[in-house]
Amino acid sequence: MTAFPACSSEEIASEGLTPAEYQMILERLGRHPNRAELGMFGVMWSEHCCYKNSRPLLKNFPTTGERILVGPGENAGVVELGGVRVAFKIESHNHPSAVEPFQGAATGVGGILRDIFTMGARPIAVLNSLRFGSLEDARTRRLFSGVVAGIAHYGNCVGVPTVGGEVYFDPAYTGNPLVNAMAIGVMETPTIVKSGAAGLGNPVLYVGSTTGRDGMGGASFASAELTDESEQDRPAVQVGDPFLEKSLIEACLEAFKTGAVVAAQDMGAAGITCSTSEMAAKGGVGIELDLDKIPVRESGMVPYEYLLSESQERMLFVAEPGREAELIAIFERWGLHAVVAGTVIEEPLVRILFRGEVAAEIPAMALADNTPIYHRQLPETPEYARKAWTWTSASLPPATAEGITGRTWTDILLTLLDTPTIASKQWVYRQYDHQVQNNTVFLPGGADAAVIRLRSQDFGVGEVPTLELAEQGLAATVDCNPRYVYLDPYEGAKAAVAEAARNLSCVGAEPLAVTDNLNFGSPEKPIGYWQLAEACRGLAEACRELNTPVTGGNVSLYNETIDSEGKPQPIYPTPVVGMVGDLPNLNQICGLGWQATGDLIYWLGVSPTDPLITLGASEYLAVVHQTVAGRPPRVEFDRERRVQAAVREGIGRGWLRSAHDCAEGGLAVALAECCISGKRGAQIQLELPAELLPEQRWDQVLFGESTARVLVSVRPDPQTVELWEAYLREHLGEGWGRIGKTDAPDTTLQISSLENLFLINARISLLADCYTLAIAKRMSH
Repeated sequence: MTAFPACSSEEIASEGLTPAEYQMILERLGRHPNRAELGMFGVMWSEHCCYKNSRPLLKNFPTTGERILVGPGENAGVVELGGVRVAFKIESHNHPSAVEPFQGAATGVGGILRDIFTMGARPIAVLNSLRFGSLEDARTRRLFSGVVAGIAHYGNCVGVPTVGGEVYFDPAYTGNPLVNAMAIGVMETPTIVKSGAAGLGNPVLYVGSTTGRDGMGGASFASAELTDESEQDRPAVQVGDPFLEKSLIEACLEAFKTGAVVAAQDMGAAGITCSTSEMAAKGGVGIELDLDKIPVRESGMVPYEYLLSESQERMLFVAEPGREAELIAIFERWGLHAVVAGTVIEEPLVRILFRGEVAAEIPAMALADNTPIYHRQLPETPEYARKAWTWTSASLPPATAEGITGRTWTDILLTLLDTPTIASKQWVYRQYDHQVQNNTVFLPGGADAAVIRLRSQDFGVGEVPTLELAEQGLAATVDCNPRYVYLDPYEGAKAAVAEAARNLSCVGAEPLAVTDNLNFGSPEKPIGYWQLAEACRGLAEACRELNTPVTGGNVSLYNETIDSEGKPQPIYPTPVVGMVGDLPNLNQICGLGWQATGDLIYWLGVSPTDPLITLGASEYLAVVHQTVAGRPPRVEFDRERRVQAAVREGIGRGWLRSAHDCAEGGLAVALAECCISGKRGAQIQLELPAELLPEQRWDQVLFGESTARVLVSVRPDPQTVELWEAYLREHLGEGWGRIGKTDAPDTTLQISSLENLFLINARISLLADCYTLAIAKRMSH
């Protein structure tokens, strides 16, 4: 190619590259890059695309298992559930949502759906994991409202139900909200569609929407801190069209069933640059692409803009030779563009043509695999964590059976239920169509995990699919307590995996596999890297212990806001765990609400006075005492496995009527949630050992948090109770107890001590009002 002058330091910095990385580019090219090539390196060498700071840590994750069909490295992971192949993946759209919440969130949904159907799977469900600042802040309310509206708009229009998720609120996310979207699909094609290009001379097809200037440099934008000037980066936020995506889903699945598609890749982050380089590198071949063939929506575009555009709803195919017309006809019938724009070549290059000349020519491996990797030393535990770990509950005011600091325990329970992180998320999910496709078994909020019916499918080529109701289902959840991870990344990450598995077990599902979204601050700073490295260590250990391999995911670093004083404000480290589970029989599942009057209530796993229960890192400590300190609950994997197995066994045998994980807010909040969901009361008596009563902290009993703790209810049939308790004695030893019974509808939640002293006594209607209206009343400001 023509010799090019050296790029200026300003040009290098504008692409998010360092001077050292520019020298690496020179080594790979043997010359200076032109402007378009520099842009290609900028996006492909961003953290968002090449994981240059996190890849060494990700290598420690377990990624294989007998149910894993496709692991990391493809557009989505694929697992096998009773003969049904399920694809699933989670990704982030954090920075775009911070500057343009509606389109940022909407295109996040569109992007994760493309990862699913690119594999040959029909999307059947979406979940989301969201983090925002305090709802007392007007800007946070605007961001929150826009993100929820964007998710609702795209999911509702494309016809894929949003079936579950989680939402946390904390000042740590004030300037940098997190928007993570997870999608699930069922394979419709006989073979899983991969992304590696193959077949020298095979045609390369561009299909879908047109290319414009929206989303320019989105991958680089996602790999930098947010500043006051980030509002000027709105062109880096894509604009989506869910109706066009619906057509793209149908056209792609129809095309895949013909057998004429050799490989397929979504044009997500970095657009044409990413799709061409990754397909070529994975296939060990090259791709030549002519930009003059690309359908455009704007005039006067130059190669740099074509190559870095992240316009939505676009795909790149490698096709069987001679079958181009067949594929083009399918897409045109669905009202979409489809053109032959390139060829698979022997030289392992990405060669870009424009107006009859070579506009860019780069070794594919240099863009997609032979990228910078930074191996960093693990720093010492930072001062903030060491200081937090010295905290003990002795620093709190005395807690008696009546209450604390002039407040009753009933008042405090109402305060916690009114806290947006704990409160019902119905303001959110009522905006989503969660029943489209008619496969959603539990409505959002009705169980600890989403449950989706898997229909038996026979999709023959050119035939109308046959759909029949089936008993086979799957469960899915997304989980992470970011305060736990902030205070102890290793234990907090383990707890995230354990809670995800526990939530699946609480609906009767066997946990199978994980997709993770690692949301962190800057890895270039000691605290940021310590948080990331320790969290990855915890995730890897927990996934091994619970036999839930990682099939893929997303890394989103540099989630920091530069404040008006120029100081970085990082988010809480937030490694979101998406997990799917197998439900072979939908007749054997449980929700969280009480089902009938007089059912017996049990705790499993951790007793109300167990040392594993702690006020450290708890919602109670943060909300009532305005303190973020202590160590989060420690995970004991043996106990976790036995408790979860007991819950699944009890549900499978029909012994359990409900099951609910004790999480944020502890025992009292979990009991209240069961009452609110079941619309009936409960009478609870906590029989604490006499020797503990004089010094017992009742706030720790009621609101302390732990792992491996589940509340269940059982029909008061003597034979059922005998079988259930015999099983518990054999498998849990002393790690369980009967603590009460359910009451009639619309009565009260009564929690008392052995001396029949009421600790909490509240009408269910009052609890429900606090719980269900908390977010709505704040959003009405």
